[in-house]
Amino acid sequence: SIFWLSNSGNIIGSGIFISPKGVLEHSGSVGVALVVWVLGGCIAALGSLCYAELGVTIPKSGGDYSYVTEIFGGLTGFLLLWSAVLIMYPTTLAVIALTFSSYILQPVFPNCVPPYMATRMLSATCLLLLTWVNCSSVRMATRIQDVFTVGKLMALGLIIVVGLVQIFNGNYEALTPQVAFSLERTPSVGQIALAFLQASFAFSGWNFLNYVTEEVVEPRRNLPRAIYISIPLVTFVYTLTNIAYFSSMSPEELLSSNAVAVTFGEKLLGMFSVIMPISVALSTFGGINGYLFTSSRLCFSGAREGHLPSLLAMIHYKKCTPIPALLVCCTATIIILCIGETHNLINYVSFINYLSYGVTIAGLLYYRWKKPNLYRPIKVNLLVPVCYLMFWAVLLGFSLYSEPVVCGVGLVIMLTGVPVYFLGVHWKEKPKCIYNFIERATHVGQRLCFVVFPQLDPIELASPPEWTDHPSMPPVCHGALLRCTNKEVILEQQARCFRFG
Repeated sequence: SIFWLSNSGNIIGSGIFISPKGVLEHSGSVGVALVVWVLGGCIAALGSLCYAELGVTIPKSGGDYSYVTEIFGGLTGFLLLWSAVLIMYPTTLAVIALTFSSYILQPVFPNCVPPYMATRMLSATCLLLLTWVNCSSVRMATRIQDVFTVGKLMALGLIIVVGLVQIFNGNYEALTPQVAFSLERTPSVGQIALAFLQASFAFSGWNFLNYVTEEVVEPRRNLPRAIYISIPLVTFVYTLTNIAYFSSMSPEELLSSNAVAVTFGEKLLGMFSVIMPISVALSTFGGINGYLFTSSRLCFSGAREGHLPSLLAMIHYKKCTPIPALLVCCTATIIILCIGETHNLINYVSFINYLSYGVTIAGLLYYRWKKPNLYRPIKVNLLVPVCYLMFWAVLLGFSLYSEPVVCGVGLVIMLTGVPVYFLGVHWKEKPKCIYNFIERATHVGQRLCFVVFPQLDPIELASPPEWTDHPSMPPVCHGALLRCTNKEVILEQQARCFRFG
């Protein structure tokens, strides 16, 4: 139950409180918007089935990045990693943090948009606090995730119950087929594609357990179980939440609202309306924590493969937390906070997300052809990845047509990783001065963060990784996260790695 609860908590974040406005705006009617939400859940379910097969066939942490690197090689994997580190995770964290601050500040500024600096400062404070928590204790971070998952499900439950009461009292005119599907303007296929991108932001996170496969107990049993339970649950909750919104708010009211759930609470909860911004703040707080947890593990996996500086593959010698990776994620997010606007950020991250999903699932088909006799504990029907890829191609094609600048910038940022890969990873014979500089920088980072490589598993001794930025320091202690438990081994690693001189 912890696994599916955690996975549901990773998916349910700020999306359901911010995406309804974008979905309705692009879809053109209440009925089409609800169809988009249901189909969005179905598409996420198809993708999750494919990821379940990949997760138990290639049992590595790192999700998309690890699978694509294994199947297509280093360059393709690095491009996915590059786009995730630069765009996907920092942008998603920025959107959730901005949603957190907007809902906290909306009651303070009821008749206007909260000040720009106030939202940014509060978002950065929340982000720094949760980064400290994740640096301090893995157990504390997972406990926060579990507790706030229950909190956000209770918040959504309140919205759904109040909405159903409205419907039972006869307030469902906006949901009748004649009204719901009446179109003031007929949306183009491109606009429908953008509506799916907005909805996909709310569903992002369905593959989070694949990023920590090595930390999941019995992944062959628990990973698919978590996916099978969480995706239908989240789709059901999201659809009912939107129905509740439309039972008491007109499309015009929803589109003009800066905080949909706050407006909903003000209309129906009266003096108890303060519950709503608090509940949404709890929900987004847990969402930030979940994204920090998984994005740091992606940096960890990339560094362990030699695609990122080796410092990012190190963990605290006592607390066993990936402090350098967490600090990189936090810094990148704060930069995005200062330059981005919420709805544009959602389009950026959703396009890159779908691009990554499609490449990964195409890799599943290629892996089936390349290694047909490989043992697969879970093997989905070929129609599942084929249907997903057909939808994926249509969605990305029309999104690129409708928003060429947003999608084009995302592609350009991803392709900038090509020269970085060849200069930083593929080029082995760098001048010695470069290696010396990186080594000194790594040692400084180790001293500041008190980090070492995790303990090496015996099974991994046969094929240690090749650190491209550290030829003079062998990978003395490498392995899956959270295996750093033997104090004597840790101290020996510290003496060998720190080089205090």
